[in-house]
Order: sequence, then structure tokens, then C-alpha cells
Amino acid sequence: MEIMTDHGFRKTVKYLRAFIIISLIGMICMLVLFLGILAYAKILGAPPLAVPQSTLFYADDGTLIGESNSGQKRYWVGLKDISPDLVNATVSIEDKSFYSHHGFDLKRIAGAVLADIQAFAKVQGASTITQQYARNLFLEHDKTWNRKLHEAFYTIRLEMNYSKDDILEGYLNTIYYGNGAYGVEAASKYYFGKKAADLTLAEASMLAGIPKGPGLYSPLASMENAKRRQAIILATMVKNGYIQKDTAKTASAQALTLTGIHTTQKVKVAPYFQDAVKNALKNQLHLDDRTIALGGLKVFTTLDLKQQEAAERQIQQYVSSSSEIQVGLVAMDPKNGYLKAMVGGRDYEKSPFNRAVQAVRQPGSTIKPLLYYAALEQGFTPSSTMRSEYTTFHFDDGQADYTPHNFNNKYADGEITLAQALAVSDNIFAVKTHLFLGEESLIETAKRFGLSTKMAQVPSLALGTSGVRVIEMANAYSLLANGGKRVNPTLITRVEDYNGHVIFEKKQEAKKVLDPAKAFVLTQMLTGIFDKKLNGYAKVTGSTIMNDLTRPYAGKSGSTETDSWMIGYSPQLVTAVWAGYDIGKPIELTAEKTYAKNIWAGFMEEALEGKPVKAFTAPKEGVIGVYVDPANGKLATKDCPVRRFTYFVAGTEPTEYCTDHLKNAEPDTKKQKNNKKVPWYKKIMPWS
Repeated sequence: MEIMTDHGFRKTVKYLRAFIIISLIGMICMLVLFLGILAYAKILGAPPLAVPQSTLFYADDGTLIGESNSGQKRYWVGLKDISPDLVNATVSIEDKSFYSHHGFDLKRIAGAVLADIQAFAKVQGASTITQQYARNLFLEHDKTWNRKLHEAFYTIRLEMNYSKDDILEGYLNTIYYGNGAYGVEAASKYYFGKKAADLTLAEASMLAGIPKGPGLYSPLASMENAKRRQAIILATMVKNGYIQKDTAKTASAQALTLTGIHTTQKVKVAPYFQDAVKNALKNQLHLDDRTIALGGLKVFTTLDLKQQEAAERQIQQYVSSSSEIQVGLVAMDPKNGYLKAMVGGRDYEKSPFNRAVQAVRQPGSTIKPLLYYAALEQGFTPSSTMRSEYTTFHFDDGQADYTPHNFNNKYADGEITLAQALAVSDNIFAVKTHLFLGEESLIETAKRFGLSTKMAQVPSLALGTSGVRVIEMANAYSLLANGGKRVNPTLITRVEDYNGHVIFEKKQEAKKVLDPAKAFVLTQMLTGIFDKKLNGYAKVTGSTIMNDLTRPYAGKSGSTETDSWMIGYSPQLVTAVWAGYDIGKPIELTAEKTYAKNIWAGFMEEALEGKPVKAFTAPKEGVIGVYVDPANGKLATKDCPVRRFTYFVAGTEPTEYCTDHLKNAEPDTKKQKNNKKVPWYKKIMPWS
């Protein structure tokens, strides 16, 4: 064994002395820093125990339409008005050393760090009740280190300036218990229909377990998980001396009666719209539930109160009070995608399920405009003809034969034009077009129009047998109304936080996805459902409502055994209406089959009342208008009994004149040459 030299010993002592000095300096610096933080906290004084505020929602004209149902704001209660069992259960499970530490439980922190290291993951939390309360009082949305440091400093200030009972009271009134219930009073009333002061030990121990994971431990979500969590809490209460073992056993076995009903004020103005706004705040702006409900936000929406009232009034007017049929309606400005009105059902209190944005239903013939846009891209024109007759389609790949039917089994039994087929909703023409283009063509086109639901690659897809959402169909038609630009459905224009700072502002975005010329040609064809001149072997599908309309519209109706639709637009507004039964029950009554059309017509007229009458404006280039005989799609002569001014993509207009009505007269070539100049009244009323 070597003996350390005197030189080595002195060197070691020197290093040891340096280490001690550096350590002392570090400790002094840390002490000075800590004392400085404490002094600064003392100088700042008591932080405000801000009670979270309700979020306010405004219509497009600034009118207040609603506020978040904040149980905390409405039901703040003192600690003396909270069941002692709930107080003890909360302290026992969340922070058993609450009354002995000064905001930070160092022993618990060390234990959590050790557990995380052993598991190589974050498996154990160490936040005290004071820390959690500090977090609840912070309304920012980020999860940065800066926020964590602020929360730690806020924790120190809380502990320095408030009593433990004050802190505990604030915590119990700000914690989230799931299902929109903030604070113990709101949670007690929601889950058990009673005040927080009246909770039994069994109820209190179950309620105390919910904040750890409302979606997991709520008895309404999983009674099994809730009971398991309750047992853990009762065991900790025994361990920490709050109750006896036999008392815990009795409480664990006690049967509980749940209510699951909020007693807060009911939402009355556009409730389905307000729900959709809250979902947008959460899913699009990524705000958490607590911030949405209690963040004191000001949310400025796109809702037009006049149009919303009109939508609700028309539904109430046309749908029989005795009918169980439901209605979904979406109205939007096609220029920017702003949703102006929304109805998701006939009674929000009975069914908050939003059929305007959540339900997936078969669109029927309202899918045909998307099919025919694809056809225009492949060289079809309004004058393209096919034979309409009873038809059975046979396939070589082993696929079963398919026999579509027209409404009332009426067929032209001859050639009809695309424009006429769209106006009378001929199914044979649609299926033939679909198969000619290829079954994948409509699926790809639907995606370009913004439909997100899955579509089956089958012949019947041309007749709308794959489900869609009302809001997406309204948006799809907006592309036709605005000249081919995609605008996303928008509910919110601006959001301000509780300090008035703008945290979101909608930017105008419009992406060109359709050819403007083809979109306009299709729009002009869609005016045909209200045009008596296109009557042939069957009435145009808008014949029952055309006399109620006072301005130019384009649109398409659709129906299946269980669904009734009407989607249409003016240059200022596009509206989609669906009617049907939630359970998919067939629509058999004649009156119920007319609901969608009548609601749509009544709403459009009322919503646009007082606004300028606007015609659909042709793009500056890419289209040409000519007079045609609607029966055959050929250029009309002066002898044709019916002449319809029809737009075509430039270069695809017909060149052959109609000879079906000639009486040894020459074609009206002079008028044909001057067809580019359309009288103003023709632009407003193209069917005249």
C-alpha cells in the first residue's frame, strides 16, 4: 500500500477546500435567489383569486347570443358549504400533506422522480393542491416552461398570502369534473342532483375520483372504473385517518343514483350552432375544455340572427308537430364559407345530436351535379344526349345486374339531353354517365368538392347511395355558386382572450379547384329544375315550389327511401336541407316528402328578403350562350316552339340546327350571331 506523499496530500486538501468554497458560494447564491423570490413575492402581495369567467358568443352583428354554462360562475360555494367527506376525500387522494407543506411537497417530488426513472417514463405526478389551483387560475393556452415557472411563482404567492382553507376552497371551486361541470357545486348537481353540502361519503368519494380523468372515471362513462377509483380513495381515507375501515366498506357497497342533468340555464339562441362553435374551438383552434368554458373568451361568430330565425320558423311552419321526422339545415355565404344559419334538429333539449354536421345520410340525386361536373370535364355538354328507357345493366366481372328506376317509372323512351336529364332527375341518364366516365370518377370528383365520407365504387353511387353530411353538401354546392373556389365552412371570425387580446382571426382563403366556365355552365343547368320550358315526359323537380320563388336560383332535390333533400343557391346564399327519420325509417307520407323543398324555398325567400336580386354572372371568358331547342339540344330556329338560352363551354356549343319544326323557313341566323348580347332581363330570368 502506497503512502500518500506530502505533496499529494496538500493537493487533495487544496481541491477539497476549493470544492467546499464553491459549494458554499453556490448555496449562498441559491439562498439569496430564494430569498429574493420570496421578497419579490411579498412585494407583489396577494395574487387575485380570479374566478374563471364564462365565455361569450356573439352573432355577426355583435349581438350576444350565448355564454358558456359555467357551473363555477353560477355555483361558487364556501368551504363550509361543501360536504366534509368530499373535502377529506379530495385532500386524501390529491395531496395528503396539504396542511403541512408550503406549496411544494419535496418528499413527493423526489418519490415521483425516482418512480419515473425506474419506469423510464412519466408515471407519477407530484403536483400539490396549491400548484393545481395555481394552474387553474392561469388562462393561457400554452404548455411552455415559461408558464410552468409562472405557475410555480404563483404557487409561492398563494401560500404566502392566503390560508390553506382559502386555497382549498378555490381549488374545489375551479377543478373540472367532466361533462361541463366545473367546481364541486356544479358537479354535485350534475351527477347526483344535490348540493355539495348534502353529499354522502359514498357520493363524495366517487366524485373526488373524477378529476384524475373525467372521461375515464366518470360514473356516466364507466361505472366499473368509477367504483375502482372510489375504492382507492376510501382506502386512502382510512390510511390517513379520516374514516374507519367498516365505514369505508359500507360506503363502497352503497348504491348510487345518478342524474346526469345540468340545471344551468338552457341555451335558446341557435343551440346547435353554438355547439358547433364550441367543437370548432376545441378541434380547430385546439383550446381545452376548461378554457372554452371558463376562459372568459369573446367568440365572434358568423351567425346571422335574421336567417337563423327564418330557418327555425320555416321548419316549425312546414313540419307537423306530430311528426317524428328530423331536419338538418345549413346556410352559408358561398363567397367566404361563413355559416349564416344552422339547425341540427327540431328540439335541442330532447336531442342535442347535430344532424347538420354529425349525421351521415344518403344524398340521393343531390349528388348528380358532382357527377355532371365530371362529365363536363370529359367533353359532355348540356346538349349531350342519351336514351332514357327502362334499362337493366349487365356486367362482365360477375357483378349482379342493376336495374335503376325513374320516379314513378316514367321514361322518355327516347333521346334526352343532359340539361333535361338534370332538370327532371332522370336516373337512367345518370347511371349511364357514371358508367361511361368510370365509377372512380365520381369518387375523385366528390373529394375535390370537399366530401370526406367514404363512397362505394358501385353503379348506384350516381343515385346517391353513399352517405354524406349536410354541411359538406352545402359546401360542395358553394363551389358552383362562387365560380369554382373552395371555401371552408366557417363559424368563427375572431376570438379574444379574457384580456381582450386577439388569439384567433379568420383569414380569407379561397382556392380555385373547379374550372369557372364549367362551374357556370353547370349552375345554368341547375336553374333548369325551376324552368317550365324543360318539361317533357316528366315535370322538372322544382315544379312544386317554382311559383314561390321570386329570384334566380340553381339547385337540386334528392330523395331515397329514407332521406329527402333540397340543396340550392343564389349568388348570395347556398342552403342545404335534409329531412328524415333518425332510425332510417322510410318516408311514406306525401307531406313529409315535401318538407325539404318547402323549407328550402321558404327559407331562401325569407333570408334574402330586402337584398338585391342578383343573377348568376357568366365568367368573362370561356363560355358562350346560344338558343337551343331544349327537347333535342340543337340550335333553335324561329320555328321552334320553345327556345331556351343555354350556356356552353366555349367551343362545345352545338353547330347543328333543329329541323324538327321547320316550315320551309330559314334558321334565325341573325339572332344566332347576336346571341352573345343577352338582354338584362334574360340575365335575371333566364327562363323567360
